[in-house]
Amino acid sequence: MPVPPHARGYASFGGSAGRTSAESTPDWTYPPTAPAGAPNIIVVLVDDMGYSDIGPFGSEIETPTLDRLAARGVRLSNYHTTPLCSPSRAALLTGINSHRAGFGFVANADPGYPGLRLELADDVLTLPEILRGNGYATYAVGKWHLVRDATMNPSAHRDSWPTQRGFDRYYGSLEGLNSFYYPNQLVSDSSVVDVEEYPEGYYLTDDLTDKALSYIKDLRAHDAEKPFFLYFAHVAMHGPLQAKAEDQAKYRGRYDQGWDELRRRRFAEQLAQGLFPPGTEQKPRNTEPGYEAAEWDSLSADEQRRYAKYMEVYAGMVDSIDQSLGRIVDLLDDLGELDNTIIVFTSDNGGTAEGGPEGTRSYFAEFAHVDDPDWVGDVPHDEDLIGTAKLGVHYPRGWGQASNTPFRFYKGQTFAGGVRVPLVVSWPKGLPRTGTDSGIRHEYAYVTDLAPTLLDLAGLDRPTVRNGLPAKDFDGISAAELLRDPAAPARHTEQYSEMTGHRGFYRDGWKLLSLHEADADIDAPNWQLFDVRADPTELHDLSAKYPDKAAELATAWDESAWANTVFPLLTRADLFRRRPEEARFAAPVRLLPGTPTLERYRSQRLIAYRDFTITADLTGARPPAAATAPTTSRASDAAPDVAERAEVAGFRIGDEGVLVAHGDPLGGYLLYIEDGEVVLGVNSYGRYASVGVPLPIGTREITVRATIEPRLRWDFTIQVDGTPLAELTDQVQLVGMAPWTGISVGVDARGPVSWDLRERRGPFRYTGSLRAITYTPGPVQVPQRTIDAVEREAEYAAE
Repeated sequence: MPVPPHARGYASFGGSAGRTSAESTPDWTYPPTAPAGAPNIIVVLVDDMGYSDIGPFGSEIETPTLDRLAARGVRLSNYHTTPLCSPSRAALLTGINSHRAGFGFVANADPGYPGLRLELADDVLTLPEILRGNGYATYAVGKWHLVRDATMNPSAHRDSWPTQRGFDRYYGSLEGLNSFYYPNQLVSDSSVVDVEEYPEGYYLTDDLTDKALSYIKDLRAHDAEKPFFLYFAHVAMHGPLQAKAEDQAKYRGRYDQGWDELRRRRFAEQLAQGLFPPGTEQKPRNTEPGYEAAEWDSLSADEQRRYAKYMEVYAGMVDSIDQSLGRIVDLLDDLGELDNTIIVFTSDNGGTAEGGPEGTRSYFAEFAHVDDPDWVGDVPHDEDLIGTAKLGVHYPRGWGQASNTPFRFYKGQTFAGGVRVPLVVSWPKGLPRTGTDSGIRHEYAYVTDLAPTLLDLAGLDRPTVRNGLPAKDFDGISAAELLRDPAAPARHTEQYSEMTGHRGFYRDGWKLLSLHEADADIDAPNWQLFDVRADPTELHDLSAKYPDKAAELATAWDESAWANTVFPLLTRADLFRRRPEEARFAAPVRLLPGTPTLERYRSQRLIAYRDFTITADLTGARPPAAATAPTTSRASDAAPDVAERAEVAGFRIGDEGVLVAHGDPLGGYLLYIEDGEVVLGVNSYGRYASVGVPLPIGTREITVRATIEPRLRWDFTIQVDGTPLAELTDQVQLVGMAPWTGISVGVDARGPVSWDLRERRGPFRYTGSLRAITYTPGPVQVPQRTIDAVEREAEYAAE
């Protein structure tokens, strides 16, 4: 009997349905499956690692895993990316030019223009979405940074979070950077991991690697054949630089000869490996004001010793990344899948100058420097703490130059030092090395080429629609032929670049570049022209010799900029404009005990560049009696009847613990009660000060008032039931992205604000009655003389 016309739910059914199963034929629908023998795909993306930092590109750092992959694979010596983090990630994962994908800058701004949407749009397909639609399991671990900081909190939409953009599983940090010992916030899939205290020996790179391995093992326990895509986006090498002691120790003394000698040795090794043609020159040092590094031999012995320690830490971090990849390769070996796994290893941009000429004790403090060079007394500092959890350091920019050997400039600029990075591709089954093939390819390739190349290698098609909208076409071009054939020509023959006014345009071996000066007209580029076939290090400006070629490429840049939504070009003040709705983040807020640690950006908006008041209401319900057993306390000398009367409300004998904490070892403050005293501690980017005052029995309210003073300082006052009892004055304001860890109520969660307190008491949960913590922010007060510093801090710290 046919299905009645009024019956619902059968239109797409491929079988037949009668009144009983005897009269019916079943049918099943299946999710898409990958082609038989489809390769696994792993993309390992490192942060802020320059061209020369791994063995296959000239480094002395021990990278045996990468050496092994390069020996069987292909190295692209002329691979380019964007100058900054979020734009490179957007371009890599979409195959679309960064501005057209909405990421003309890092995801820490919101000026309101198409090229600076800073969230992935609905018509932008991602590589994991395409692969999942072709039957792949898709996993991401590590740094994401494709979510605006205003939308990292639990109340925001998650349209640009990893699991909404094609990944089945995700574990890592949505931020642009993190502490390696005390991450401020980790996300598992689409939820924040509720961490109170990280275990002893915790190190972020190891944690991310453990999770990646668990994803692969879990998949293979359930499905022996389904191919997977793993996007492993390392938080390293981004500052703050922190390495495990054993990894630092391997490099002790190896950088005592300095960055000039290191650059010489690395360049010699690059020439020996055939990465550059004979006759290629290396400029001894950047000399442009603001980009220069001192001659190593001009430094004092103390400076040389301290600076070398920074590089030992950096090398230990690169070593750790190779160890991480080695663990993944070992697992693939155990599974018998290494030969049929495409492994891509690269960096998001070049090495950085963010540590300034001398290095910094605090990655955050360096970007809030004002005209007073002793504002935080940044250097010199305790060398024994460099690279440890107690400081958030970054190296002097001389090491950034060494990282970018043999190129000029750094992360953030469109010159090769900012955008030319290593690329290793290994796929023994699909890209076997034959005959005399050296495995080195010298033709131009760009970050947008990775997505179409991987799909081409895997034999997969790209959809034309996403969420019912026509999907933006790839800007990248498959480099699969180039990988297979050393004689193949480049197919990506021209490419624009732009970042904060720095510009570039490549066409057929010619490169037009402009370095934007902070005070110059942003739409008046000072073009330089280079023949990068003969001059790959961009040393000889030919713009005067070939003015017509310079004019041709300048016109092409302009046309490409319009086509890719680069315009309008924004001054720094306009670039960091925020949408008006964000004002709500600075409204007074009442936080109850048990509230998960407040997200970093939300927390920071309550205190940055402003007076603020914190009120601790101690009239809440009592915790269980066992949790409030008296301990040694100055208040314990009170008469028993007084203690009994104190049961009704407020502070009583034995109450102790953290009332509120905001921050971690990289900067913050906390308020706690111990031994009958209330103590305010302030961690100024690694330097700690505190004040305490005896707390009367029955205290119902403790208030901390922070008042802005000149030179980006705060004066703090502690009030008890309305009476001022103590002051902590002349404390450095925590501005920009600090404090890094958000606000916790009733505990000092995650990274400790006070090392001494954490070592003595752990997270130190409060045992007394705490009804709520209330923040009342004042208006923003940014002194005119700090405007430039604020903009600089926002520009770089966001990267």
